[in-house]
This record gives sequence, structure tokens and C-alpha cells, in this order.
Amino acid sequence: MSQKSLSKPAKTLGILGGGQLGRMSAMAAARLGIKTHIFCPETDSPASHVSAQTFVATYDDKDALKAFAKSVDVISYEFENIPVETVHYLKKFKPVYPDETLLGIAQHRWKEKQFLNDIGIPTACWAKATCANDIEETLEEWGVSTCIIKTTRFGYDGKGQAKISKLEDIQPAWASLKTNEAIIEALVPFKYEISVIVARDLFGKVQSYVPVLNDHKNHILAKTTAPAPLAPELLKRATQMAEKLAKRVELVGVLGLELFVTKDGSIVANEIAPRAHNSGHWTIDACSVSQFENHVRCVCGLPVGKADRHSDAVMLNLIGDEIALVEKYLSKKDANIHLYGKPEVRAGRKMGHITLLK
Repeated sequence: MSQKSLSKPAKTLGILGGGQLGRMSAMAAARLGIKTHIFCPETDSPASHVSAQTFVATYDDKDALKAFAKSVDVISYEFENIPVETVHYLKKFKPVYPDETLLGIAQHRWKEKQFLNDIGIPTACWAKATCANDIEETLEEWGVSTCIIKTTRFGYDGKGQAKISKLEDIQPAWASLKTNEAIIEALVPFKYEISVIVARDLFGKVQSYVPVLNDHKNHILAKTTAPAPLAPELLKRATQMAEKLAKRVELVGVLGLELFVTKDGSIVANEIAPRAHNSGHWTIDACSVSQFENHVRCVCGLPVGKADRHSDAVMLNLIGDEIALVEKYLSKKDANIHLYGKPEVRAGRKMGHITLLK
């Protein structure tokens, strides 16, 4: 059955996934008088704390999926590892935005890089690998001995990747990925990593948030500065890339495009996030309409809101034990604290964030 469409704005939004992105989306929906129902395999998820109803089941449980779909008007998702088959099944009952086209592209790094290149958005040089020999042959072809190899699926925050610095690294690096399908990426001599978040509604209207500068710690986003303190012409080019992507995939909702700025001032795309993005959390406090509200607006059939900011901002992720830093910010002027309600502190786990307004 083909994708159903909305005949009127949705009053109940279903969200696949129960993490902090779902939580902040549910909170944004509440401001608009829209209820949210969560579907995820975990009990006591962050999003469930602020939602009207939670369905706890696996993403292949068709009975639970059907009941979930029938309880809402429209469905979205808060992370990209939702099985495409789940989206196909849910579309029999209710609209799902963004649809599986964008999801399928973002879930597989070969498809992601090929799609970006096909629509004229440059990336680092890349090649497919199905065995260690493919890596050696590619490096020989490129005339280098260094690269990054990544699993084609399920990698994030530095997981599922390995750096190769010399030919002797190839075999152990390949074995460490535990896969038969990987992508080989040339090392980019980048000076900055930036990202752009764009929203597009059911009426084809687009709004983009200002590009931001991202700093990482142990491959996890640690700090975002909005706007990125870079040349206006460069930021304009980055925005044009993200908007081009949104239009070509006929986006309904929000997506994030991660980009590298090289030492010579060129821009290459790194990854697509078919959802709200960690680097856009600052928009909750520095914009009249946050990335989360715009995602809710777009998927629920409301007009996209202006992405203008009223303040510059710096967003700090609270990762693992850094949640203890909250105490020093509780009485700090212009500090906006957001905790995700995760009961267990673990190394590398995003526990919350703080946005400092300027």
C-alpha cells in the first residue's frame, strides 16, 4: 500500500525510538498541543517520561506496530537505525515522515556517499570494501598508506570505524570491524567540522538554521558554537548544500548535514542525519522555533517556522561523568540546563546538555 497522506494537521504524533531526541521532540509537540506516543524496545526510556503513551516492543513486532500506528495520526523516528521494513509496514496504516528514501540512504554509507556525489555534493574520496585486500588495492590506487575504514551500517560516535596509518594496520583493522561490508574513506585535511540543520514542510517550504562549529572529544560531539565563526560566504555554501539535499530527497521533517571545511577553504560532506541532530540542541534556547518544534510542525502538517535565532549560543554536551558539572551551572546567568532522565551514568553516554546564551 502506498504512503498515506495527512488530510489535516495531526493531533497525535508517534515516534519510533525513546531516546533524548524523542524526549525533546515530545516536549516541543506538547507546546503545540500535540500528544506523542513512543514506540521502543526499552522500558523507562527518556522519551517515555514526557509522552502520553509508550509501546514497549521490538521493531519487528507487527501486532504492536499496528496498535501503535492506529493510536496516532502520523509517525516519525528519532534515530536512523530503525529497520526500513518497519517503516514499510507502518506506512500501510499512517504516514511516516521522513519516508524510507532518506532513511535508506542515511543507513548505508555506500548509498549515502553515492547519493551525495550524484546530486553534486562533494565528499572525501571513498571506495567499497568487502575484504581486507580491497583496502590494500584502494590505497595502492590512491597512492597513500592511510585511510579510515567504517562499517556501512550502525556506526556512530566513533563506533564501527578504524584508522589505518600503515599497510600493516589493514588486517587487524579489518578484523576489528567484524563485517564483510565497509567503506574506505580518504583522510580529509580538515580544519573545522560544521553542520547545518534544515527543515522542510509538507508544502515544500524550507528553513535552515545557521551553520554551527562542532568540537569533538573521543569522537563524540562535546561543544557546538552557533553561529560558526567562519566566513559568511563559506557558511552560505554549506547552507546551500543542506537545502539542496533536503529538496532532492523531498524531505518532510528535519535533517542534519555534517560537513568538513578543509584547509584550502573547500567543503565536503561527511554524514547525513535524517532527524534532529545533536548539534542543533542550542536552538531550543536561542531560537523562537527549535529544531524539535520544526520537526514536529513539518511531520504533523503545520507550516515550518522561522529558523532565525535571537541569541548566539554555545552548547556543551554532558557526557558520562560530566553530568556532575551541572551543579556549577545551576546559578550561572544565561545557562540553560537540559537533563535527559537517564538513570545510569556510563562512559560515552549523553546524559544532558547545557546551552550558554551570548
